[in-house]
Amino acid sequence: MELFGLDGRVALVTGASSGLGDRFARALHAAGATVVVTARRADRLEELAASLGDRVVVCPADLTDADARAAVVAEATSVTGALDVLVNNAGYGVPTAAEDETLDQFDRTMDVNVTAVFHLCQLAGRPMLAQGRGSIVNIASIFGMVGSAPLKELTYCVSKGAVISMTQQLGCEWGRKGVRVNAIAPGFFPSEMTQESMFDAEAGRSFIERTTPMGRPGELHELDGAVVFLASEASSYVTGHVLAVDGGWLAH
Repeated sequence: MELFGLDGRVALVTGASSGLGDRFARALHAAGATVVVTARRADRLEELAASLGDRVVVCPADLTDADARAAVVAEATSVTGALDVLVNNAGYGVPTAAEDETLDQFDRTMDVNVTAVFHLCQLAGRPMLAQGRGSIVNIASIFGMVGSAPLKELTYCVSKGAVISMTQQLGCEWGRKGVRVNAIAPGFFPSEMTQESMFDAEAGRSFIERTTPMGRPGELHELDGAVVFLASEASSYVTGHVLAVDGGWLAH
């Protein structure tokens, strides 16, 4: 179990104010890491910090702003002088038919899901490369690997496909330098973004149960093992990999 330990490590988790990001922060903290949590909603981050107790640094920020991204990474690096783990979880998407989507919607999705992810990888990657070790975990999606139809998620699919390609390229570029870059591709999990359309709606819930081989959506705790595995030395020979946690959805 020591392979999975993160004692003494610092992990930055974006989009940590709810859903998957909140859960990732809790899992890494339970593995021993000091977690730096960021999102726009400071009150939610403070609630998370209060529930975890020690080894939590709250750093509210709007990650669509380049200066804010740089400040967050600088804050995370200053905690111990090293940044060991980055979990790029913050994401955005609004289901819209492709023919109706505006360029503003497209740009907003790409800004959050691609541009911010690249910049954070770069900002965190530099100190990781300097220290000769680090793990970056990008949160992609099963819809970065296949189309989402009949769900209307074109730009979200495009953005998550870009995250997967970015993960593979960075994993190759930085592999010899001690910095591993991997991704998790979740299937259907409850979150603020999916609650109304997929979990509260009978048609959405039925779709998940009907099309997922395990017959149900995922529960948030079922992502714990994946993020701790990729963040820790347990995955020391894994880079450029996309780990689907989807109840078999991609296999059907």
